[in-house]
This record gives sequence, C-alpha cells and structure tokens, in this order.
Amino acid sequence: MECKSPPGNACQTVAVAASGTLGTLATSPVLDAPDLVAAPVLAALRGWPHASDVAVAPIDAALADTAAFVAAYDVPPGASANCVVVAGRRDGEERVAACVVLATTRADVNGVVRRLLDVRKASFLPMDRAVAETGMEYGGITPLGLPAHWRLLVDERVAALPAAVVGSGVRHSKLVVPGPVLAAIPGAEVVPGLAI
Repeated sequence: MECKSPPGNACQTVAVAASGTLGTLATSPVLDAPDLVAAPVLAALRGWPHASDVAVAPIDAALADTAAFVAAYDVPPGASANCVVVAGRRDGEERVAACVVLATTRADVNGVVRRLLDVRKASFLPMDRAVAETGMEYGGITPLGLPAHWRLLVDERVAALPAAVVGSGVRHSKLVVPGPVLAAIPGAEVVPGLAI
C-alpha cells in the first residue's frame, strides 16, 4: 500500500491491486482506530504479529453491503471478500465454519464446504445466531476474532490477493488486509475451489 500524508494524523491510503488501484479509502492502522472494529476483532488483533499489516477505513454503514460499497468507494468487486458462516451436523455434533470468499463468487456450501465439514447437509447459520456468537454486526462479520471452535476456510483466490477488503465486525468500516495475512490467521485453512 502507498501512504500519503494528509492533514492530521490519519494516513490516506490507496491500496494497489494487480490490476491497478483498489479504490480510495481513508485508512489508518487498525490498532490506531479501535472504535472502527468490533470488540472481538480488536481482541484478536492485539498481540497478533500481523496486526501492523491490517488497515481500517471508515465507511457509510448504509453502504456496507458489497454492491453498494464497491460502487461508492471505487473498489473492484474482485478485491472485496465476504465472510459467510455455515453449519451442519454429524452424529449429533454441530460443525461450524466461516468461509471467506471473493464477493464475485459464492461459497460452495453443498459441495466443498459440506465435504470439509463431513456433514450430510450444510446451511448458512441463522443471522441471529451468527451475530450473537461472533459479537459482530450482520453484514460486517469478518474472519478475525471468530469463535475459536469454528473452522476458518479461506478460498485460495482470496489468499492470493495483494489487498482484500473484508468486514471489520461493524458495518461502519472495512478492513484492508493482504490475502496472505488473512491466510495467516491462526487456524485458517486455505482451500482451493471453496467458492463457485
């Protein structure tokens, strides 16, 4: 990322993707803006060796959904990633996974994800449960700070991005994270073909 000095202490950052610019977002180091992330996200970042590679940008909460966000902030859809939560049961045991996939794709829930969870049927976790169990806002769920017993599956295309835009745990900001850093989240599994 290229950093330019604006008025004040914030850093105006333009993240560069392989195809040009990722868009213009007013970012700052995430640990310098703790009010822009959910509490579990901040807890996961504190003490994590890759926290300095994570930036956060405030956005209009009404524009948090992918289509509105990429249009408003000139972010290529292929640089935006979504985190969806999927669950299934086997022998009475619930198995949950958070799947990080490009916004231009959708998680292969009843193919790859179901097989990885080793369940007969997989489905999206209900919104109220996802919000309650993550401590994050719906539409802002992110791979950082998830419950420790959940699996974290990262599509290999996301892991390869020079900079990925993901949720921050709240709807009024986004994180900008290099794909390899997302893949370095403790417990993350990089999965080829996770999304279709």
